[in-house]
Amino acid sequence: MNPGTRQRGVVAGLVYVFEQVMPDPFVLSIGLTVVVSLLAVAFAPHGSLPTVLTSWYAGTFNILGFALQMILILATGYAIADASVIQRGLRAMATRVQTPARAALVVFPIVAVAAWFNWGLGLIVGALLSREIARRVKVDFAWLVAGSYSAWSVCNSGLSSSIALSQASHGNALNLVEKATGQVVPLSATVFAPFVFIPTVLVVVVMTAIFIWMHPKPENVVAFNDAQTGDSSGAGSEADPHARAAGTSSFAARAEKSPLGTWFMLALGVGYLAITWHATGFELDINTTILIFLLAGLALQRTPIAYADAIRRAARQTGSMLLQYPVYGGIMGIMTGTGLASMIAKTFVAIATPVTLPVLSFLSSLIITLLIPSAGGHWAVQGPFVLPAALSLHASVPRTAMGVAMAENVSNMLQPFWAVPVVAIAGIRIQRVMGYTAITFVVSLVIYAAALWLIP
Repeated sequence: MNPGTRQRGVVAGLVYVFEQVMPDPFVLSIGLTVVVSLLAVAFAPHGSLPTVLTSWYAGTFNILGFALQMILILATGYAIADASVIQRGLRAMATRVQTPARAALVVFPIVAVAAWFNWGLGLIVGALLSREIARRVKVDFAWLVAGSYSAWSVCNSGLSSSIALSQASHGNALNLVEKATGQVVPLSATVFAPFVFIPTVLVVVVMTAIFIWMHPKPENVVAFNDAQTGDSSGAGSEADPHARAAGTSSFAARAEKSPLGTWFMLALGVGYLAITWHATGFELDINTTILIFLLAGLALQRTPIAYADAIRRAARQTGSMLLQYPVYGGIMGIMTGTGLASMIAKTFVAIATPVTLPVLSFLSSLIITLLIPSAGGHWAVQGPFVLPAALSLHASVPRTAMGVAMAENVSNMLQPFWAVPVVAIAGIRIQRVMGYTAITFVVSLVIYAAALWLIP
C-alpha cells in the first residue's frame, strides 16, 4: 500500500471517530464536569460533596471577569480583521493560492506569526483567511481550518503568553516567581529562549509539511459552501437592524459617522499608554492588550458606527464562549478547591529531579489543560506546586514555567474550547476539524518534550 494512502486513511479514520464520538463542545464541557466531580469525590484530599458543590459555584462565578477579558480580546481582534484594509490584504493573499499545498504554505506562517504576537489576532486571522482561500480554491475546508488552528497553537510560546508575561511583569498577581524570589523572569529567558523558540518554529514547519501530505484525495474533498455555512464573517451578510436609512442627515447620523469620536478615544488610549509606559516601562498584560486592540480597531474602522457594527458582528461568534467559560470555571473551582489539581501536579513533582522536572511539569500540564483550557487559570492552579519544586530542586525556573505553557499549545489541539470561535467564524462543525488536529497534538507533543529535554 502506498504510504501516502495509508496516512490519509489514518486521518480519515480520526475524522470519522471525532464526528461519531465527540459531542458539541458545550455538552463535552458538561461531561468533563461530571468526570472531574467524580474524580474529586473519589481521590481528592478534600473531595467531600459540600466542598465539590461550593468550589463549583465559586469557580463558575469567579471566572466571569476573566471571561469578559477573553471575549473582549476576541471581539476587538475581530474588529481589526474586519476592517476593509485588512480584508483587502486577506483577499490579496488568498488570490495567490491555487493549490492545497500553496494554501498550507500561506496559512501556516501568517497565522503562526499573528498568533505569536497575540492569540486573539491569530484566531481571527486564521478563520477569515481560511474562508477567503476556500472561496477561491478547491480544498477540503475542514483540513484548511484545522491547519489554521494548528498554526495558532504556538500562541502560548509567544508575546501574548499569559504565563511568560505574568512572570515578566513586576507586581502581577500571577507572578509567582517574583513572590517567591523577589525577581522577575524576562522574556529573554522564556519566549526568546532557544528551548522555546526553536520548537515553536519547528512545529510550524513540520506541521505545514504534514498538512500538505495529508490533504484528502480530490474525490474526498468537502469544499467550502457559503450557502450552507452562511457568511459568518458578517461582512454584509445581512441587513444591520441598527443601520439608519441611507441618505439621512440627522444629528445622530452625522455623529455616528464623524471621526471625532474615534479621535477622542484614540487620544485617551494613546495618552494613557504614553504616561504609563513612561513611568513604569513597556509592559503588556491582558487589559493593555485589549486597549491596544481597541485603539487599532478604532483607527482602522475610522468611525464610531463602523466600529460598533464590527463589534456587533463579532458578538455573533462569542455566544459559545459565554456559554462555556462558566462551565470551565466550575471545573477549575472543583479542581482547585478539592485539591485534585494539586494532587496531579504533586504526583509528578514527587518523582522529579532537577533535569526531569521541566518535562514532568510539561506532562502534568497536558492533563490539567484538558480540564482547565486557560493558561492564566491553569498557571494559578499548577504554578504554586511546580515553582516551589523547581526552587527546592534547583531546577530551571523559566524552563519549568514554560513547560506548563508549551503543554497548553499541545493539549489545545484535543481540547476544543479555543477552536469554538474559529469554527464559528469559519462556519464548520468542530468535529471534522479535531480529527486533523489530533495529528498536531501527537507531533507537537514530541517536539516540545524533546526541546525541554535536549535544548539548553
